Amino acid sequence: MIKPEIVNDQYIVQVASEDHLRLAETICREMEESAKARGTGIAKRSPIYVMEKMLEGKAIIATTLSGEWVGFCYIETWDHGKFVANSGLIVHPDYRKSGIATRIKAKAFELSRTMFPTAKIIGITTSLAVMKINSDLGYQPVTLSELPADEAFWKGCQTCANFDILTRTNRKHCLCTGMLYDPEEHKKEEKDEKWNFLKESKLYERWMRIKNRILLRLNPSERSRSRRTEREMEVA
Repeated sequence: MIKPEIVNDQYIVQVASEDHLRLAETICREMEESAKARGTGIAKRSPIYVMEKMLEGKAIIATTLSGEWVGFCYIETWDHGKFVANSGLIVHPDYRKSGIATRIKAKAFELSRTMFPTAKIIGITTSLAVMKINSDLGYQPVTLSELPADEAFWKGCQTCANFDILTRTNRKHCLCTGMLYDPEEHKKEEKDEKWNFLKESKLYERWMRIKNRILLRLNPSERSRSRRTEREMEVA
């Protein structure tokens, strides 16, 4: 059982339930507004979908002690439970940079490990802050090919403004970075030094700038030439 956590005598972070159904529409609206503001996508979800996650016990919600919404995240499974994604992390604008996102992600990670202990936990993000949180939980950056092949998984990216990048590169590249926690690999690597996000973050900032410059500004003729070059390299 995942116990509720009271943070700084201000917030409660817990598994969402029917008591929180009233907040679903507000959460979905903020997800959409946040995606528009950033120009990248949290997969668009309906209030009904969010309610289903709450009733299934597959969502984490943070509220004030008086019951006002603070943050939210839900979990999804893919490839018959082989993969679990902690998706849709969103924090109310008034509570950002308070550390609550870290608490929500940690609780979602705990829920995922409890419900699906053998599953690989995955995520895709453009946010360095989320990458930092994931890294602290034991995630490692991976290529997109290591994420689920399930078409339904990638369908969730269709509402992202950068979906074209994903499709025209045959899911090899995107502005998002894939991250994965493998429970089996984690057991083997416990004795080794963990990937240090703070140490490597400058490298990832530089890599993300390069991806933005190349993937967003490539014109159609350059894309065609780039694809020909890739094919020539494969033949060579």
